[in-house]
Amino acid sequence: MTAPHMSLPEDLTHLPPSDHCLSPLTGWTRAHWEAVADRLLDGLVPYASPGLAQYRLPGRASHSGPLSDGLEGFARSFLLAAFRIAGSGGRVGPALIERYAAGLAAGTDPYGEERWPPVTDRAQPMVEAASVAIALHESRPWLWDHLDDAVRGRVADWLGGFVGADVNDSNWRLFQVIAEEFLASAGAPYSRAEIDAGLARLEDWYRGGGWYTDGDGRKFDYYNGWALHLYPVLWARIAGPRADAELVARHRGRLREFLATHQHFYGADGAPVHQGRSLTYRFATTAPLWAGALADATPLPPGRTRRLASGALRHFAERGAPDERGLLTLGWYRPFLPATQRYSGPASPYWAAKAFLGLLLPESHPVWTAPEEPAPVDTADTTLALPGPGWLLHSTAADGLVRLVNHGSDRLPPPPATAADSPHYARLAYSSATAPETPATPGSGPDNHLALLAPDGTPSPRGRIRPLGVRGRRAASRYGDGIDTVSVVHGPWEIRVHRVDVPPGTPVREGGWPVADDAEPPGGAAGPDWARTRRTDGLTSALVGLHGWGDGHGAVVRGAGTNAYGHHSATPVLEGRAGRDGSALLLVTLVMLSGDPHTPHTGASATVDADGNVGIRFPDGTLEGVRWDELPYSSGLLRLP
Repeated sequence: MTAPHMSLPEDLTHLPPSDHCLSPLTGWTRAHWEAVADRLLDGLVPYASPGLAQYRLPGRASHSGPLSDGLEGFARSFLLAAFRIAGSGGRVGPALIERYAAGLAAGTDPYGEERWPPVTDRAQPMVEAASVAIALHESRPWLWDHLDDAVRGRVADWLGGFVGADVNDSNWRLFQVIAEEFLASAGAPYSRAEIDAGLARLEDWYRGGGWYTDGDGRKFDYYNGWALHLYPVLWARIAGPRADAELVARHRGRLREFLATHQHFYGADGAPVHQGRSLTYRFATTAPLWAGALADATPLPPGRTRRLASGALRHFAERGAPDERGLLTLGWYRPFLPATQRYSGPASPYWAAKAFLGLLLPESHPVWTAPEEPAPVDTADTTLALPGPGWLLHSTAADGLVRLVNHGSDRLPPPPATAADSPHYARLAYSSATAPETPATPGSGPDNHLALLAPDGTPSPRGRIRPLGVRGRRAASRYGDGIDTVSVVHGPWEIRVHRVDVPPGTPVREGGWPVADDAEPPGGAAGPDWARTRRTDGLTSALVGLHGWGDGHGAVVRGAGTNAYGHHSATPVLEGRAGRDGSALLLVTLVMLSGDPHTPHTGASATVDADGNVGIRFPDGTLEGVRWDELPYSSGLLRLP
């Protein structure tokens, strides 16, 4: 099962021929990566400022303003250029090197018209300064070493804005670590105490199993891989003998453990699971795969590393990213602003440059020479409990889909602070073939959410997630106003058991997976206790009430322009009312997402005993049960502070 896609854009038809001997699954090789990198770099040239210090791309400005956005265009593309330059041993021709040398000179000229915004407390240039520092280190023999002393001094002065500055207490701490370690390597002023403090803060956020939260709270997403694991690897490369060997080994051990899990986050078509913020970085999700190979910190065979990474890059290339201009736009495939944040500017998607880290590995490295090996989703169904983030992952080989059940990541600040739900964190589930609905009215999306409905129809938010453990095929959490949910997964199915203590007659609504397509609206059908939507390629989302929905009804909620996967979207929902006797409401629902036409969504059932314990039967006859006295699950129990 693949997401809807376009034919290969004309501007990528110059790609090398597919090599299905070396890469039987994707056909892509190192030459394809180099070609895409070159297309991305060439596509930026028309948008360069006269002095080449900024790339002023079309699109919505970020909240930091156009000067910062122009710097972002330089810094993030410089990262890509540095990997391309270093990976070729400088054999890219002088124009690319001269282009970024000129930009460094113009951007750090304090009196120049293209001068960069300074690195100041909690400001966006901190993010971009880290990319500049990494690029300078990796391209040092071809660029930094050939800059004149005055330019090197100005670059060091600009990066030196980090010293003594106040940094956001998140992955931003590692930007300071990177920039100041580069300053140390260049003999410029820096603070070893600030470097050590940033690395020590990372220890505070480690939750085991290779998982960090991005700052205090429960903030689990792709930043775990493309920031919190990636930057320690790059820091060690900059620090060299200055790095503490024991700390480096610890970081590498955690990365190795994470990659054993991360390999399961990609569908057979290369699509990563669509969850979290900054998804416009797209194939940057592959950066930790390459980091593991670069640092000798991966459990994956080299052929599998390339299969996963090339699968993701090809997935987006075939669907218009980069577009016909060679640009990465603000969106997922096509431009789609609801998948972005206020900090996202026109050049933000170029953090995807991190995906090209593998070019630093020589052409003779096994990641480039070994035959591709299948990804986990290519060969077998998998269920994976992830106690650190409070997730339960289940994938199916028949349709190549990966589904992620979320009972642990809400990206809310620690209590007592509050914030509104984000559809990219608050949903009960995410997948490699769907995106959450992002309607204009925040919090109104029905998909993968159990909501209590106010008299005017306003749905309750999920709010803070209080994990109740992940074990085997089940995960549980408490959220909202006392809702307990247990998810049990098997193959393409999830059965959700909800316990809700509400006044009698309270309206409730549960949603399944939204399916979307640009070509035409997905089909839909519904009955008294079920609803189903289906895309023309067969991707099917179904929702079936098994208990507690006796007076309820199914429906299909349609959207237009609210889904990153396509303009037309449809979500199956069930609506009903709480038990009229005033007792706690127990709802049991079968949720299915499948691209396999042989997958049934009928035949499931549920029984409830006097204590509210639930026996469940999946459509294929598999039996499971949920006992409330087993909560919280002892294995992998996650407690809030």
